[in-house]
Amino acid sequence: METERVKTVQALKAHVALNVRDVETSTEFYKKMLGLEPSKVRKGYAKFDVAHPPLNLTLNEVPFNDRGALSHMGIQVASTTGVLALREKWGEAGLVTRDEMQTNCCYALQDKTWVHDPDGNEWEVFVVLEDNLAETTSCCATDAGLVNVADACATSAPPSSEASSCCGSAAAPTTLSR
Repeated sequence: METERVKTVQALKAHVALNVRDVETSTEFYKKMLGLEPSKVRKGYAKFDVAHPPLNLTLNEVPFNDRGALSHMGIQVASTTGVLALREKWGEAGLVTRDEMQTNCCYALQDKTWVHDPDGNEWEVFVVLEDNLAETTSCCATDAGLVNVADACATSAPPSSEASSCCGSAAAPTTLSR
């Protein structure tokens, strides 16, 4: 009997394809957010080839009315310093950020900041400070209070203006000072 060999696949990078209403407007946002020019632009299409973190991001112009089923996207960094550095970079580029520091999100203590693109897609940059919190621990906790994950995920709007978006809410961005 021949031994089965498992072939390993070397993944090069993640690919995210976003439907956007206006590719030019979204391209301008992502140029600011990512700090780089697109590697390819065509009618109704733009591609960003991000080196760090490795990401192939494409924007596809498609008409739609509401936000899609996408919850949010994120970039995990190694420290709160990294979160703050990206927040500063995004702010300098004219993007509006929303902070969540020392928040319990998805059963992990995190520091994070958020931006949203012209179509309402939310991006977070975050660091996990403590992971695998007990299931009995409330999720989505901020200085505004604790939110039960089942309740928060059952609604499309957060219970308060400072509640976490970890469950996929579409809160309007605001800048919170800490």
